[in-house]
Amino acid sequence: MITSVSATPGQQTPTTDGISRSVSLLSSVGKRSSSLPNDDLVDDAGEQFSWTTAIFRREQIVHPDPDAIATRRSVFDDPDLAPHYWPKKDYENLHRFDPATRWTYGEERALVRKLDWKIMLMAAVGFSALNLDRSNISQANSDSLLQDLGLTTNGNYPDFNLGNTVFRLAFLCAELPSQLVSKRVGPDRWIPTQICLWSVVSLSQFWLTGRTSFLVCRALLGALQGGYIPDLILYLSYFYTKTELPVRLALFWMSSNFCAIIASFIAYGTLHMGGVAGAAGWRWLFMIEGLLTLLIGFLSFFRMPPSPTQTKTWFRPNGWFTEREEIIMVNRILRDDPTKGDMHNREGLTLRRLWTAMCDYDLWPIYIIGLMFGIPNTPPSTYLTLLLRDIGFNTFQTNLLTIPSQALGMVTMFLITIVSEFVNERSIVSMMEDLWTLPFLVALYALPSSPNPWVFFVVVTGLLSYPYTHPIQVGWCSRNAGAVASRTVNASLYNMFVQASAIISSQIYVASDAPRYRRGNKILIIICCINICFLYPGTKAYYIWRNRQRARIWDAMTTQERAHYLSTTKDVGNRRLDFRFAH
Repeated sequence: MITSVSATPGQQTPTTDGISRSVSLLSSVGKRSSSLPNDDLVDDAGEQFSWTTAIFRREQIVHPDPDAIATRRSVFDDPDLAPHYWPKKDYENLHRFDPATRWTYGEERALVRKLDWKIMLMAAVGFSALNLDRSNISQANSDSLLQDLGLTTNGNYPDFNLGNTVFRLAFLCAELPSQLVSKRVGPDRWIPTQICLWSVVSLSQFWLTGRTSFLVCRALLGALQGGYIPDLILYLSYFYTKTELPVRLALFWMSSNFCAIIASFIAYGTLHMGGVAGAAGWRWLFMIEGLLTLLIGFLSFFRMPPSPTQTKTWFRPNGWFTEREEIIMVNRILRDDPTKGDMHNREGLTLRRLWTAMCDYDLWPIYIIGLMFGIPNTPPSTYLTLLLRDIGFNTFQTNLLTIPSQALGMVTMFLITIVSEFVNERSIVSMMEDLWTLPFLVALYALPSSPNPWVFFVVVTGLLSYPYTHPIQVGWCSRNAGAVASRTVNASLYNMFVQASAIISSQIYVASDAPRYRRGNKILIIICCINICFLYPGTKAYYIWRNRQRARIWDAMTTQERAHYLSTTKDVGNRRLDFRFAH
C-alpha cells in the first residue's frame, strides 16, 4: 500500500483566482527531469492517439498492475510553479490536500467504483426524475389531453407548440439564476429542492382545466427545472476528473432514455386508468409520475453530500469515505484541475466574475454548436407520438413504438462518448450526430404522401436512434471554461443556447406543411449540412489556432518568466497563457 507522505498543506502560499491547468503545461513543466521531485509519478494520459497503441498495446491505456502508482504529474510537482496553483484558504477540502500523496491504480479504481455507486447513481436517479416530469406531456398527448382541455387540434397543434415554447422560455430564463443560487447555497441543497418543487407542479396537472392552466403549469415547470442540468454538472465536478465526467454524463443521458422506456410502460398502464374516479388516463399519468419524482426529491436530501470530505452528518455519522479515500479524492481532483481549489462550494459569484464569464468569446463557438446541433432531429422527436398517431397507430401502440429508438439511442450515445474520450477528440466526433441524422432526414423527405405506416416507423426510429453528443459537448464546455466561477456560468449559458435551439425547432413543423412536413424536413436537411460542413470543422480550426497563438508565447518563456507571469497576471480561467482549449 502506498502511504501518504506528510506535506505542508496548512502552510498557505499565494494563489491567483481562476488559475487553469492546461494539457500542454504538463509537457512543458512536468516532464521527467532530475530537477523535479517525485520521479515515480506517471505521465499524464494525454499522448497522441494511435490505432496501433489502442489495439495492440491497451496496457498503456488501462494499467494492468493494481499496485502500480497511479498519481499523475501536475504543476504541484514543480517547485517554481506550484505556489501559484495552491488551493485557497477557504477551500472546503484543504485539510485533505497533500501534494506528496501517492496512490495505486487499485486504490483509484476501487474509489471511482465507490463514487459511481454513492454519488453518480443518485444523481442519475434525479436526472431521470427531471426527464420523467418534463417529457410526460408527449404520452399525455397520445391520450385525450388536447381534446379534454379544449386545445386546438386542427392539424398543426398550435397550443402544443405554444406550451413547448413557454416551457422552453421559462427553462432558458431560469438557467443562470438557478446556477447563482446553487453556487451560493450549494448544489447538494438546491438540487433536491428543485426536484421537490417541480414534482408538486407536475402532479398538480391532474387538475388542469383548460388552456390557461396548461400554459401556467408549463411555465412553472420550465422555471423550476431550468438550471438543473448545469447544477448537476457543477456538483459532479467536485468528485470526478475532466476525463471521467463526459462518460458519466453519457450515462445520465442513457438513464434519460431508460427513463423514457419506463415512462412508456407507465403511460401504457396509467392511460388504461381512464375513467377511474371519473378522471381521464392522462390525469392519472401526471399524478402518479409526479408523486414518484417527489419521493426521489425527498430522498435526494439525504443522498447528496456537499463535497468529498463532507459526507458525515447526523444521519450518517461514519460518512461514506475513509480518511485515505478522502485524501485520494481531493488530490486526484486538484492534480487534474487545480482551479477546483479556487472557490468554496458555498461561495457565490461576484458580478465582476459573472460578467467576465459571460464575455468569454472563446466559448462562443461551443454556444453556437449548442444552438444548432440539435435542430435537425428535435422536430421529429417532439412530434413522434403525434406523427405515429396520424400515420395510423392507436394510443397504446404509439407509446410502445417509442421504445426502440430510446433503447438504440442509449447504445449509440454511450458508444460515441466512449469514442470521444478514447481518441481524445470532441469536435469531429460530435459531428457524428448530424452525419447520422442526415440520410434519415433525406429518406423522410423522400417518402410518398401516404407511406406504409411500418416503413415510416422504421425511418423515424432510425433517425431518432442517433448518437446523442450533448454529453460530450457539455463536458467540452466545462473543460474549456477553465475555472470554477467560469464553469458555473458557462455551463448555464451553453444550456441556454440548447433551450433556444428547442424553441427554434418547435416552429419548424407548421400547419401549412402538415401532415408530411416536407418543407420543414428540407429546412432540417439544410441545417444539418451547415453543421457538418462549416460549424464543427470551423470550431476545431478556431481552437487549434488559439492554442498555437498561446503556445508561441508560453513556450518562449523561461521558467522564471512563467513564474513571474503567474504571480502578476490578472487573467483568469481560460484567459491565461498556460491554458489550452480542448477540441
